[in-house]
Amino acid sequence: MELAIPVAGGEIWTEDTGGDGVPLVLLHPGWGDSAIWDPLIGRLAGRYRLIRYDARGYGRSPAPAAPFTQFGDLTAVLDHLGVERAVLVAHSGNGGPATCLAVEQPERVSALILIAPGVEDYPWPQDDPYVAEFGALYGAGDQEGLVALGLRTWAAAGADPAAQAQIRSAVTAFFAMGEYMRPDPPVFGRLGEIKAPSVLAIGDLDYPMVRECGERIAASIPGCAVIVVPGADHLLPLRAPDALAGIIRPHAG
Repeated sequence: MELAIPVAGGEIWTEDTGGDGVPLVLLHPGWGDSAIWDPLIGRLAGRYRLIRYDARGYGRSPAPAAPFTQFGDLTAVLDHLGVERAVLVAHSGNGGPATCLAVEQPERVSALILIAPGVEDYPWPQDDPYVAEFGALYGAGDQEGLVALGLRTWAAAGADPAAQAQIRSAVTAFFAMGEYMRPDPPVFGRLGEIKAPSVLAIGDLDYPMVRECGERIAASIPGCAVIVVPGADHLLPLRAPDALAGIIRPHAG
């Protein structure tokens, strides 16, 4: 079932398979939209109640018209769907709102599966070349330059049509969001409070800055194992859907 969930200053396109299975919420990366989960849907359908949505300005969700936070939108989606407790599968930057929920409302998270995650208040190295290049291209409004940067950084395994579609969708969203997105609550220093069973997957071809971030996140969450997926870059659902489904099933129940 597809639906538009109303939120302050906008709405969020959401897909909910329904059913009696364990709710499993798929949170897409900042450099992609909810279509990145397409390869996983058939591999997980029937066993879980699958929920995915496009963040504001991404994919099928319209651009925001008022300030918002990703954490606030995650809770709004869960509340609207009547989901009291769920497994969160969070990719890249959406590791932030997922870990926020695990810290702020631990009773709502039955398991946490992090895929090449990042969190907003992680001490990202400002001298990394990617950071400076992204800032310059975004400031110049250079969308094609951002697409090239995204493919070079996040699609090391190859710029195939699926990867290109995800990167282009993300670049469109960066400009659609404008200045409306606000920071989520700080969480990096509170990861040790997470009680939900957790696991972290990352590709061996992912960008070094993100691999280091993932390792530090996993080391901070009690009992969080790290699984390295060979031959995969940042776009893990596209590159290794069988491996990812194999990681999700035993941890989601």
